[in-house]
Formats: sequence, C-alpha cells, structure tokens
Amino acid sequence: MSDRRMTIHFVDGTRLSLMFPQQTSDASSIASRIQDALKGQYLMVEVDGSLMLFPFTNIKYVQTHPAPSPVPANVIQGAKLVD
Repeated sequence: MSDRRMTIHFVDGTRLSLMFPQQTSDASSIASRIQDALKGQYLMVEVDGSLMLFPFTNIKYVQTHPAPSPVPANVIQGAKLVD
C-alpha cells in the first residue's frame, strides 16, 4: 500500500499536514467510506498511537493527495486552481 497525504485547513487559518498509508485496497468501498466519515461531527485520525478528533465546524477544508479512486459520483473531476 502506498502513502497518502492530507492537509486539514482550519477556519482560523492554520493547517495540519499528515501522512498515512492507504486505508483500503477495496476501490468499491472508498466512496461510501468518505460519505460515512462526513456524516459525523468529527474528522477522526489515529496519529502515533493517539486518537485526534477535529470538529468539522473548525475545518475550512481538507485536501488529500492523491485523490481517492474512485471518487464519489457527485465529485466534479479534472478541475484546476486558477487565480
């Protein structure tokens, strides 16, 4: 399994970057796992043996790299950031 990266951008302007292994090799479950995670009140991440909970109300956005494949059906794909 290859490593993934996630940067959590908080509403106060700070950010936290994490690296983690691919969580599943089952491509068919990726979209449903993302949707399940968004149903909760917290983004939960196990980091170095500790559980960290980030309230979604404090998160502006989360950036992951590479993008999971497949992405949920309602995701706009192929976009580029522009000024």
